Amino acid sequence: MKFVDFRSDTVTRPTAAMRRAMAEAEVGDDVYGEDPTVNRLEERAAVVFGKEAALFVPTGTMGNTIGLKIHTEHGQEIVCEARAHILNYELSMAAWFAGCLVRPIESPMGILEWSQIREQIRPVGPHAAPTGLIEIENTHNMAGGTCYPQNTIDEICAGAHAMGLPVHMDGARIFNAAHATGSTVARITRDVDTVMFCLSKALGAPAGSMLVGSRRLIDKGRLYRKRLGGGMRQAGVLAAAGLIALEQMPARLGEDHENAKWLASEMATIKGIAVESEPQTNIVFFDVTATGLTAPEFSERLQERGVLMNANNARRVRFLTHYDVDRAACVTALAAVRDTAQR
Repeated sequence: MKFVDFRSDTVTRPTAAMRRAMAEAEVGDDVYGEDPTVNRLEERAAVVFGKEAALFVPTGTMGNTIGLKIHTEHGQEIVCEARAHILNYELSMAAWFAGCLVRPIESPMGILEWSQIREQIRPVGPHAAPTGLIEIENTHNMAGGTCYPQNTIDEICAGAHAMGLPVHMDGARIFNAAHATGSTVARITRDVDTVMFCLSKALGAPAGSMLVGSRRLIDKGRLYRKRLGGGMRQAGVLAAAGLIALEQMPARLGEDHENAKWLASEMATIKGIAVESEPQTNIVFFDVTATGLTAPEFSERLQERGVLMNANNARRVRFLTHYDVDRAACVTALAAVRDTAQR
């Protein structure tokens, strides 16, 4: 059976242009700083984000782990939203590697306000762990791909910096946020101290993420990458695909957003399906409780019909659009969801 795969935008396959670039990539030993393709990717990422430097890492989890570590000391707290990726999906690396406690704040749409953060900041004292870092996620995965308003980011950064605190952004899908808000990644991240973004999600590269920030912080981060086993030697074969992803793929993200909105809108008309909110980007959650099935059962029955979507918990199913699922694939998915709900 041939499947249409909506489980994540990580399932995309490299484009023909990426494959050619990988085959022809000029390489060297990146641990020595001698891989020209990696160097070009890092330089280009820094320019695109308006920062001094960038670091190529194999995964977003490693990028976030390094981003947390370079700003903090053992025994500090990191403030983030309660459904943040760094808290729930990175094997407690904030604790295991950075030695920090995470202070979660619940926010309905995954978007924190400075007023919420300010209440949770703890000074140095004899009892509580002091706050060392503020982390925000844009777009917010588990809130349904929601985007931070620019004034909210600016206010958080201004407030944090006035208190001597750095801000790290998990921008795994930040190019989706830029397209949805009509902004640029450089403007969105102008005031954050570091940002991690993925080449292997919405942008479709086969592997790789970037950590971007000041030269001082990225130089420090390079050492942590080595400690985490991220010295990849002739990594130019991956960086070549990353360059294609960075330069060519952001322009087509609107197609993914439109497909997500279309599919969510059509699914909302199906009895028993409750789409949680109109999608801002390419991530949609829907509640299947009224169908009488659990989300894992619903997901299993979709798979029997050739459609892959993951259960998030006992009641929620998530789907993501990406360049490997076109409108025809969305039509197929809609038919499968409708048939499963009706049966």
